[in-house]
Amino acid sequence: MTLTPSLGACPVNANHTQFMTTTHLPVTLSISGHDPTGGAGIQADIETMSALGCIATSVVTCLTIQDTHNVQKLIPVDSELIETQVRALTADMTVSAIKIGLIGDEAIAEVIAGLLDDHPALPVVLDPVLAAGGGTDLAGARLLEKIHSRLLPRTTLLTPNSDEARRLSGKQELDSCAAALLAHGCGAVLITGAHESAPEVSNRLYRSGQPTITTSWPRLPYSYHGSGCTLASAVTALLALGRPLEEAVIEAQGYTWNALSHGFRPGRGQHLPDRYFEWRRQ
Repeated sequence: MTLTPSLGACPVNANHTQFMTTTHLPVTLSISGHDPTGGAGIQADIETMSALGCIATSVVTCLTIQDTHNVQKLIPVDSELIETQVRALTADMTVSAIKIGLIGDEAIAEVIAGLLDDHPALPVVLDPVLAAGGGTDLAGARLLEKIHSRLLPRTTLLTPNSDEARRLSGKQELDSCAAALLAHGCGAVLITGAHESAPEVSNRLYRSGQPTITTSWPRLPYSYHGSGCTLASAVTALLALGRPLEEAVIEAQGYTWNALSHGFRPGRGQHLPDRYFEWRRQ
């Protein structure tokens, strides 16, 4: 099945008023790394989830030294500190959905898996950040093994780009990548196509026993830092707001395309998405 969505306003814009006036906003939790540029990582997740009407809580897995070109250094946070912080948050607030981004190392992956085991009913979106936009490798063999064995079975939606899907699955053809990843236990796989050479960006949603849904978008002219974080956290926010998975995936793509199309270049590297584009044009 191929869909051609509208490229108009943010698809959730009609509901912004009710989200912003109610005191019962859903709580989302991002577990990811800190990007000092604000383009990706925790800050990207907070901006996206807030823009879509959620209370965005966050736990930092890694500190990084990076700019809009590349990551120079990654410093994982102590895994016990991450566990203690997540437990403090979830004891205090009712979290409606969880997004996982940059993990850092296998000890952190194991802690995250244990925390997910304690909350089996929560939707989990995993954005497998395996390499920086500039090429720096951010995941070794032991972390990949933990993702396969401990995180994929607890993942509602996995959102790799095509390069990440190939690395995670060991396959080359994207349908085969998705089948292999679904076999590891995740509920659905959304493989994004910006790294492919086609004139349009085609994103494919795979679920076991259901038709593949392909959604195509006009290719934008620049390279963007934080596009994957924006998409995954948008799906997380929409799931927290009660959207069914298929609807959340399509709406999140619309929001992300608009954020990228309104993007800007504050540094000398990649463009950054404007996740508050709706507010700036009012």
